[in-house]
Amino acid sequence: MPAQIKAIEYYLPDNILNNEMIEEIYKPWSSQKVENIIGIRSRHIADMDETASDLGYMAAMKLFNSGVVSPAQIDFLLFCTETPDYPLPPSACILQDRLNLPKTTGALDYNLGCSGFIYGLGLSQGLIVTEQAKNVLLITSDTYSKHIHSDDKSVRTLFGDGGAATLISISDEDCIGPFQHGTDGSGFSNLIVTKGTARSPNFIRNLNLSKKTKFPDNLYMNGSALFNFTIQTVPHTVEKFLQKINSKLEDVDFFVFHQANKYILEHLRQKIGIPKERFFVDISDTGNTVSASIPIALKKASTLDLIKKGDRILTIGFGVGYSWSITILTW
Repeated sequence: MPAQIKAIEYYLPDNILNNEMIEEIYKPWSSQKVENIIGIRSRHIADMDETASDLGYMAAMKLFNSGVVSPAQIDFLLFCTETPDYPLPPSACILQDRLNLPKTTGALDYNLGCSGFIYGLGLSQGLIVTEQAKNVLLITSDTYSKHIHSDDKSVRTLFGDGGAATLISISDEDCIGPFQHGTDGSGFSNLIVTKGTARSPNFIRNLNLSKKTKFPDNLYMNGSALFNFTIQTVPHTVEKFLQKINSKLEDVDFFVFHQANKYILEHLRQKIGIPKERFFVDISDTGNTVSASIPIALKKASTLDLIKKGDRILTIGFGVGYSWSITILTW
């Protein structure tokens, strides 16, 4: 039973933090220089009482209101986030009730970041192929802003909040996959939040975060280590994946990578050898929205008519964990 992406909608919080506002906070600081390097002009920030499940709910309601599917037709809900409402219960269970999905709907949280959307596509396809579901609602949503210290401009400039809702349904043709996944947990401490977890405060000291950052209770990112991981892992993964599917770069119509920042994306594009006109970069008004990054980018590219029905789109997520996942879609 083949599967396809039938629709994508996304939702961004109303609050906007632009570079000029950050420049006022961190004087002297060049907002234009930062925009030129990372390609981010502004980002949306969730309210204090607005959670990732709230953003996912709004994205899902946009999808339902479009008429492409009704809540009653959803068989399974997957919710990918690293910022859940509570340690327990699963936010997916809360969303099932809020969205008025049938009580026969399966609901599952999974904790993954920038590769989470591709992993979710693989899980969704598996549910459909094994006839556990006909329509899977995949919600990817994160509010990293809640983990960022207000004085830490290194990460505050990068990340924005956002949620996306993707409908994966049965299809006459197989439009998703194959997949290739990867994990290197040795890099887990290079993008981490230790606060609010089961580890003791000694765990923070053992990681020596106190020597690396002034904000050990908040989001810590080792930017240079993440950059090196990305530049070493992503081109190799793309090369091996193309070999796996017996394809070359020129056989792919369009490339949509996790929208980390312009600096990383441009390095990847050049190293892999992808032509600019077939490579999507559009994060200037959203920032890095983590698990929602790829579906937002796919929706934007489709709206701009950069991708059309029948196009083969290679997409890869990479980041926290370390974790990465790659697949090819037929639009």
